[in-house]
Amino acid sequence: MTSINYKCKMCGTCCHKIPEDLLKRIPLYPDEADKLIELAESRKIDFKIIEDLVFPDLKNEKILVLTYRIKLDNESNCCPFYDKKNGCTIQYDKPMACRAYPLALKRKDAFNFSISIDPYCNFVANNYKELEVVNLEILKKVFNEEYSKAEDYYRKNKKLMYKIRKLEVTKKIDIPRNISLDKFDSYLKNWDRMEIRVK
Repeated sequence: MTSINYKCKMCGTCCHKIPEDLLKRIPLYPDEADKLIELAESRKIDFKIIEDLVFPDLKNEKILVLTYRIKLDNESNCCPFYDKKNGCTIQYDKPMACRAYPLALKRKDAFNFSISIDPYCNFVANNYKELEVVNLEILKKVFNEEYSKAEDYYRKNKKLMYKIRKLEVTKKIDIPRNISLDKFDSYLKNWDRMEIRVK
């Protein structure tokens, strides 16, 4: 039994790009991207996003955009809403991925996710030995708020995948299961985008 409880150290590790981790990303749903773009414009912050999870739709010749990610390419390689002195400046408007941190959705494949703990989080690193041996019930207690946020995040991803599958079954879209990189690259360059949104 563990007695530790997660408390954010406000260190900003989660808000920064980690050079050795090429997969580090802050994913956003289209509705979250809209909200952050609006906030950035009102605060005159240089905020950029790039497409993250996309599928080619052969039937409609569109690129289906399921998620974006924050481009961490500013001078300090961090989220543009992070402030060195005050930490996150969008505490009440944070994306689902940030609310769940240090718990994260790990993509197993295009349609399946699992919940994992980010080892780069300072709290996790400092308590790694203790966290390494905990079961799911204890994990839920240690990361009480974050676990419920991770579950919300997971459910939203499931809804998104369900919507894609439903569109496929009803023959409204056609996502190929095998595609060459050259073809995919060509589609990315030439096709219009269509966002897939769920509540």
